[in-house]
Amino acid sequence: MNNELVVRNAVVKDIPRILELLIQVNHVHAVGRPDLFTDGKRKYEEEDLKKILKDRDRPIFVCTKDDLVIGYCMAEIIYAKKGRSEVPRKDLYIDDLCVDENIRKSGAGTALYNYAKDFAAEIGCYSMTLHVWDCNPGARAFYEKVGMRPYMTAMETIIGSKKN
Repeated sequence: MNNELVVRNAVVKDIPRILELLIQVNHVHAVGRPDLFTDGKRKYEEEDLKKILKDRDRPIFVCTKDDLVIGYCMAEIIYAKKGRSEVPRKDLYIDDLCVDENIRKSGAGTALYNYAKDFAAEIGCYSMTLHVWDCNPGARAFYEKVGMRPYMTAMETIIGSKKN
């Protein structure tokens, strides 16, 4: 058995394991924000992932150990042409990065992050961005540890029930 972490582009055979990990990601969000997320659900299903795998602007990377997918990173290439005052650029947006909850702090998250960062550099991106929920302080600490810094803050005031 190979005990090393290997990061590579995802393929169709990785989808069942990614679907399992998507449940874990959603669980963290559902615990932190039950007003916004439903536990036991996931934001993508098998058919969604098959379509994403065919989209060159939406790469998915997986980290494996002993040929088992232990984490994934879903990204999207963003071509920012915002307005008259903003500089056009290409960025890599990290839509999701997850490591199996049973083996976090194994180096898999850092390996995925570095792979995505190298990919972004190779394709000429200006930056790599993501959103992190305040209800997930572990994720925020991880992203700060690998060198990310806030560049924008989203804020909210809840003014009604979700039963509108």
